[in-house]
Amino acid sequence: EFKITRKIINVPTLDWEMKEGNIAYINLHSFNANAPAIFYEAGFNALLKGARGVILDLRNNPGGFLDVAVNLAGWFLDRGDIVVKERFREGDIRELRANGNSAFRNLPVVILVNGGSASASEILAGALRDQRGAKLIGTKTFGKGTVQEIENLKDGSTLKVSIAEWL
Repeated sequence: EFKITRKIINVPTLDWEMKEGNIAYINLHSFNANAPAIFYEAGFNALLKGARGVILDLRNNPGGFLDVAVNLAGWFLDRGDIVVKERFREGDIRELRANGNSAFRNLPVVILVNGGSASASEILAGALRDQRGAKLIGTKTFGKGTVQEIENLKDGSTLKVSIAEWL
């Protein structure tokens, strides 16, 4: 027998620091509801400290909310740039576009990825690679590529169904 004590585990959303040469290193752990505000604070402080480039570390970031990825892309892309397209079963395509301050638009950026980079991480990394030629450094990402929706069933259970794919 052994005793287990329950505790709340607080996982950080983001860590950042200024590296040599005024390179802002931003390690984003997840795309949760707090990420936009925390990223704003980090990004603003990095700019105030004279950031001349950005390393965005998305390694082992399992993703999170799609709208958060689109929001954060607005720091790096021009307003109106496509972040991701979703294609639904019927063939309809929905484009999600950057709508932010573009504060990092003219700074060099590299993105660190690995097999634990999934979902929203892949969307942000792919958008920055495709729209501005950002370098992805690391290993192959998870490869999620689909959109899920939760369906509540009559018996109280739920079913997660893929409803679209990311392009």
